[in-house]
Amino acid sequence: MTSNNSSPETLCAQAMGWIDETTKAIVQPVHVSTTYLRDEDNEYRSGRSYVRGDNPTWDQGEALITRLENGAATLLFSAGMAAATAPFLALRPGDHVVIPEVMYWALRKWLLGPLTEWGIKVDLVDMTELERVQAAMRPGKTKIIWAETPSNPMWQVFDLKALAEIAHSVGARLAVDSTCATPILTQPIALGADLVMHAATKYLNGHSDVLAGSLTTARQDEYWQRICGVRTSCGAVLGSFEAWLLVRGMRTLPLRVKQCSANALYLAEQLERHPGVEQVLYPGLPSHPQHALARRQMHGGFGGMLSIRVKGGEAAAVRCAARVQLWKRATSLGGVESLIEHRASIEGPSTPVPRDLLRLSAGIESGEELLADLAQALT
Repeated sequence: MTSNNSSPETLCAQAMGWIDETTKAIVQPVHVSTTYLRDEDNEYRSGRSYVRGDNPTWDQGEALITRLENGAATLLFSAGMAAATAPFLALRPGDHVVIPEVMYWALRKWLLGPLTEWGIKVDLVDMTELERVQAAMRPGKTKIIWAETPSNPMWQVFDLKALAEIAHSVGARLAVDSTCATPILTQPIALGADLVMHAATKYLNGHSDVLAGSLTTARQDEYWQRICGVRTSCGAVLGSFEAWLLVRGMRTLPLRVKQCSANALYLAEQLERHPGVEQVLYPGLPSHPQHALARRQMHGGFGGMLSIRVKGGEAAAVRCAARVQLWKRATSLGGVESLIEHRASIEGPSTPVPRDLLRLSAGIESGEELLADLAQALT
């Protein structure tokens, strides 16, 4: 097994050094049984009873993410949305939460729609302005500050340490969507966060072939037990093969994140000088409003996600996306292949995203070839 001081590179490459003691296999098996044998006295001393509450194929992935995040426990879910909604489903009517103005669109719609219909109060706040976050707090009512950083698709960076202090001052929790930072670049729990969510479909898996989510807690308290109950009761559980594929993908996580980050920085620096680009949004650029914060909070890179605002407006942006050859026009991010998307078209007329914006997920291909393809498409 790996040691407590093992690097993320070693932890991921060896999946914590797990060995099947029965067969000596170095890759875990896929457990497909949906039920487990009771003892003769009707007890479950194996610790397992039914697959909706427990699955041995989850164990390795949950343990690995817990170690990478320096947390207390992790739950795998059937999708990133299942992981993201679970902390809110564990709240009670009348509770209050604060979320960023610009964030992952599907979750934003759910929070402002179904969640409010269930009696939860939701406030949108510009989280780059800490005074506004503090002003939004309702002592005794606010239960969660939800921070996505870098935030999709404008790539704002939020001060997690400061947000944690604000949350804790009123008895609330800080929950962080760290999908795009990954545990390789940012560890929110070390900065005071209480929960860390990953759309594991993205960077953790990294191969565009698994739908999954994860949620890691800083402590196993009563609230965490309610979240565990949400997963079991709602059946938002990950399939055995998907759990196996997720660990397979995570074995190369540090290598992929470093290459994606290097490509994104190279593209951002070059595109900032391109005559067809109005603005580049990327935390690794000195021109980014939160660049100094990103340097303090992110270590080893600034992530593989960036956005460009195209001169000529929406028509020029859509035309650019239509003309790429190497980049793939597809929804999602964090895979080994580079993706491009006109976000406003996806999100609809109520989107807060500028209509001249293209979201870019830099993969692990040649950075020079990726740039050349964008350059010809922008011409």
